[in-house]
Amino acid sequence: MKYVLMFVETEEFVRELEAMTETERQEAFEAAGRWFTEHAAQITHHAHLHGPETATTMRLAGGDAIVTDGPFVEGKEVVSGYAEIEVADLDEAMALARTWPGCPVVEIRPIT
Repeated sequence: MKYVLMFVETEEFVRELEAMTETERQEAFEAAGRWFTEHAAQITHHAHLHGPETATTMRLAGGDAIVTDGPFVEGKEVVSGYAEIEVADLDEAMALARTWPGCPVVEIRPIT
């Protein structure tokens, strides 16, 4: 089955990351890089997203689309990246997500 793991940064996580020394921050990024390397056989695609301030939001309800530059609402949690994976089932997807060394929330959704 195919799933997408959405990596969600919380306000607390961002504060902790900002409080790290450059060396600590580099070690955290390297741990994430190792995770992608270790699970390369299951990951079909991944990307880090630009910050929410770069977003363009479109509201499509009725008639013309309403376009807003930047984030639509200020969120306490922001999707910062994703990985598409191919695994046997949800249990295997959850086992993989449990090993993620980065931000503290991973949302898992099946994809077609």
